[in-house]
Amino acid sequence: MASRRTAVDMPQPQQQEKRGHVEKKKNVPTGGRHRRALGDIGNLVKVPAAAEGKGRPITRRFSAQLLAQAADKNLPSKKLTDVAPPKQRPDEAQVLAPKSGNVAAGDDHVKREGVARKKVVKSLTSVLSARSKAACGVLNRPQILNIDEADIHNELAQVEYVEDIYSFYKAAEEEDRVPNYMHLQPEINARMRSILVDWLIEVHNKFELMPETLYLTVNIVDRYQSVRAVARRDFQLVGISSMLIACKYEEIWAPEVKDFICISDNAYVREQILAMEKAVLGVLAWRLTVPTTFVFLVRYIKAAAAAADKQMENMAFFLAELGMIDYNVSVAYPPSLIAASAVYAASLALEKSPAWTDTLKHHTGYEEDKLKECEKVLISFSTGVAEGKLKASFRKYSQVERCSVALHASAKSEIITERQEQVAN
Repeated sequence: MASRRTAVDMPQPQQQEKRGHVEKKKNVPTGGRHRRALGDIGNLVKVPAAAEGKGRPITRRFSAQLLAQAADKNLPSKKLTDVAPPKQRPDEAQVLAPKSGNVAAGDDHVKREGVARKKVVKSLTSVLSARSKAACGVLNRPQILNIDEADIHNELAQVEYVEDIYSFYKAAEEEDRVPNYMHLQPEINARMRSILVDWLIEVHNKFELMPETLYLTVNIVDRYQSVRAVARRDFQLVGISSMLIACKYEEIWAPEVKDFICISDNAYVREQILAMEKAVLGVLAWRLTVPTTFVFLVRYIKAAAAAADKQMENMAFFLAELGMIDYNVSVAYPPSLIAASAVYAASLALEKSPAWTDTLKHHTGYEEDKLKECEKVLISFSTGVAEGKLKASFRKYSQVERCSVALHASAKSEIITERQEQVAN
């Protein structure tokens, strides 16, 4: 009987033969004495210093309890929230928040702390980007207004092409710019030219013509004289014929030849005017589409947001006409600079602040320093125009419908001159 084995002592079958191969049975215990504990499957967290040595596995719930106890003991916040996103600190274990179910108080506290810190902490990349933009001037980018926004639906404004048109004008003004020609005229001088332009301004105002007609007339006179020598007796005839050409080019209802004969007190006959008109067109090769000061002046007044400010608009035109009368200004500066200087001088005379904006700088292409020389010349003209002999522009812009800007400019210039004299003394 000693050889009898009990059921407990008998070994359990481990394998069985089936169709020529060995098949293992599933869910067969291997014995409790040799069972090994499971390893880390990602459900453990970093043990706080206060919980070391307790010998209990750190699960989510137990970790939350430890964190709550640590919070009650006023431990440093760094130990309570020593959890970082995987992308920033992969070397540390993470506290995994459950996707559903109840959330312990400690987990909720950690979640709120993480959200709060995420809002206030700036990354190194954002700080470096901000510094780079500040160094490059991106943060201090000039504020340029869209001056054509109100004319989007205006077909005559040509908003789609206006920038290209004025870029062409700026490139073409040097080609059509009037050179210094007075040394080629044996019988004409700068003073006589100023008298003729002043008279043309008066005739232009008498006929109530378009502003662009006046500027084109003076341009034709200067361009013709830069090529042909003009006798003194024919100088006024050149002016009349030039205005007739400009009227036919710009006006809808141009004055007739007899009107110019009458306005010149019958100094010339019809045949003379028509012959001079033909001669002028032949010398200029019928080239009449040129960028005059008026072309730029209209654009720059719009850029100065002065389209609705009639006083500012009339002041700029008044100063531009004073510059057109003077021969030295007409040949020394390009038309775009004269127009920009007139707008700048008008802003100073009317005490606009700022006198030169980023929008004007963008559309004119001129810095404020480049305009001061011409601006001072235009302001000096407005100082003595009331006492001078050439008063056509002064009378024109002293009218109420033109905001009486000539009177304002003269008074303002006198005040500025008195202050300068006081400073000098």
